[in-house]
Amino acid sequence: MENKEEIDLLNKEADQSKEKKTQLLMNELQLLLAEKRTSLAVLRTGIAVFALPLSVMSVLIATSKMYSISEVMNLFTAVIILNSGLVILGAYLIIRSLLRLHRIDHHINRLKKKSPVTDKLID
Repeated sequence: MENKEEIDLLNKEADQSKEKKTQLLMNELQLLLAEKRTSLAVLRTGIAVFALPLSVMSVLIATSKMYSISEVMNLFTAVIILNSGLVILGAYLIIRSLLRLHRIDHHINRLKKKSPVTDKLID
């Protein structure tokens, strides 16, 4: 009788340990998915920042008949410098988020291989 109780206790502890490991994996997966969502938001922001200078240059080209470039050279230089900075910032945000997305996907795939529970949840 005493052996049966010990076996039941050991089985219960093993089940609790397995449940804790599964919960830990699920928490880690939620964290990785939240980081992925954040990286996607940074990617979206980078694309928007990258597109802004293109829009400004399109407006300047479309309205170029209304001004002489030699008369507004100081403003034009400032706009070109600002647009160059925005292009660099946009490219940085895009590259950074793509690298982070790749790293996060690698971690998620590693978690999927580690547990059949996570493998079923994520395709």
